[in-house]
Amino acid sequence: MKKFFILFLMMMLCFFTLYKYSVTAEQNESIVKDGINNTNKDSTNLRLQDMLVLVLIPHIRNDLSKSYPKSDGIEIEPSLVNLIQTKRVNGFRGFILTLTLEVQPSVGHHSPIGKDRLTYEISYGPEIKLLNHTHLKTYKKPL
Repeated sequence: MKKFFILFLMMMLCFFTLYKYSVTAEQNESIVKDGINNTNKDSTNLRLQDMLVLVLIPHIRNDLSKSYPKSDGIEIEPSLVNLIQTKRVNGFRGFILTLTLEVQPSVGHHSPIGKDRLTYEISYGPEIKLLNHTHLKTYKKPL
């Protein structure tokens, strides 16, 4: 009888442990890969990334306008900007950071004309500097 009781307790322990992990996984707001949010669900992490993109859009537009013809009238849609990588330059709690973004500038709504990778250095002050700009692709312009 004692063996059955111990077996029953072990089975219950396993059941509740697995249940706890499945509930935790369902409640998890985001899926993070390499520290960057890759999900279609809203989360605190995704909202912070979106706020950062909104703050950077004037800088992105200014830097990309130098690479694309002025006649294109490029637009930067926040949904077409992806945060690829973030790094602290000067160690833990250092306030010099680099951000790498992939941007698809567009003409009109939802008509991307290219793909670019931009790396910015952000430091307190605030100071935002473009460190690197790589043009990745050119798409055909819509008629």
